[in-house]
Amino acid sequence: MILNASRTSAIVLSAPSGVGKTSIADALVQGGDEFVFSVSATTRSPREDETDGVHYHFVKDWEFQEMLDNKELLEWAEVHGYMYGTPRDNLNETLRQGQYLVMDIDVQGAMQVRDLISEAVLVFVLPPSADILVNRIRGRGAEDNEVLRRRFRNAWEELKSAMDFDYVVINEDLNQAVSEVRAIAIGEAPLNYKPIDLSYTISELQGQIIDIIEKDLTFY
Repeated sequence: MILNASRTSAIVLSAPSGVGKTSIADALVQGGDEFVFSVSATTRSPREDETDGVHYHFVKDWEFQEMLDNKELLEWAEVHGYMYGTPRDNLNETLRQGQYLVMDIDVQGAMQVRDLISEAVLVFVLPPSADILVNRIRGRGAEDNEVLRRRFRNAWEELKSAMDFDYVVINEDLNQAVSEVRAIAIGEAPLNYKPIDLSYTISELQGQIIDIIEKDLTFY
């Protein structure tokens, strides 16, 4: 299905590591031709289940720097010690096709996109609980303890940015979360929909993360 390019051209999904924003993005893309996944460039190494050009463009540090120097990136940021960025061609091609570009990026990148693309819609994805978030981060098993510590610290910080987004979705049930993001993209969700107790929910999650980390000395 081809959409009117004058409508929202970019759906930006951000969340702490392990919340499931990539799963939401994948489901949107697989569920219809109107959504196209934005493949980011990164300097980190691929995980076992990742394919170059599908999940990320895996590049060397010097290649990423060349992309920066040539202004080939729409946004970029350093996350967990690695560089990530969105190639400008991703958006240009999506606009030509009249589709929605689904961007799975961090909070820093989302704020850059907001400044550059006025019609972009920013969606922050929350975990249903801190326990689930911590277990998902642990379950990845691909990072050493220092990377895990950074992920926990960053998760606590990123939760503070939720109120800066247009919408908030709690990823307790993946199908429900995908349906909510789809409704946001096509304009069927109420503007600036956020849970009434959002501030309390975020503070509670942050407190739970601190409690869990302080009690689990295996990460220190």
